[in-house]
Amino acid sequence: MQPHQQRVVEEQAELDAKIAKLHAFIAGSLVFDGLSEDEKERIVRQHSCMTEYSEILGERISAF
Repeated sequence: MQPHQQRVVEEQAELDAKIAKLHAFIAGSLVFDGLSEDEKERIVRQHSCMTEYSEILGERISAF
């Protein structure tokens, strides 16, 4: 694997770890429950974008 390809693999792994933490925050956090509806919506949108980004990285990795 080329160095730039390895960086993409590492980037996806790091992103997936962040996605998992954000999902746990959304799914089981009293702090999240206490946020305004607007802030909750932004966090859920962030999770969605991060997930899509990870999927794109996965497609790139598959194409290597």
